[in-house]
Amino acid sequence: MERVPMTPEGLHVLEVELRRLKSIERPAVIKAIAEAREHGDLSENAEYHAAREKQGFIEGRIAELEDVTSRAEAIDTSEMSGETIRFGATVMVADTETDEETTYRIVGAQEADLNLGKISVTSPLARALIGKTIGDVVEVATPGGGKSYEVCEVRWV
Repeated sequence: MERVPMTPEGLHVLEVELRRLKSIERPAVIKAIAEAREHGDLSENAEYHAAREKQGFIEGRIAELEDVTSRAEAIDTSEMSGETIRFGATVMVADTETDEETTYRIVGAQEADLNLGKISVTSPLARALIGKTIGDVVEVATPGGGKSYEVCEVRWV
């Protein structure tokens, strides 16, 4: 069974979502299905079909979260230090063409959110950054063509 690297915070968020789905969402959708059944003919009952569809989504998400959390390997980065980029590092990079600086934290695939500056350890940029240090330049293939980034800073949160 392949382990899934994750920050402790990311694992906690998934565990909270799993508990909410099991204790609140699942019972609510079961109740909605029961109420919709009371309205008669199920073949033309939009409420019933919508509730069943929502139930399918909830059950699928529960299965996915149970799988991920059972294989999760929470990696505590609070004791990590140094200038070499590894899982959990917060890295400031500068685009070598535009000098635009961007900060990313390398996290597990399930907790990645580009809007929050969190990139998956399996993303092309993170894979290029792993093992690099301040001053190194990495090349990353993007849909718009190759991009070069210089590592400006490495922090450990």
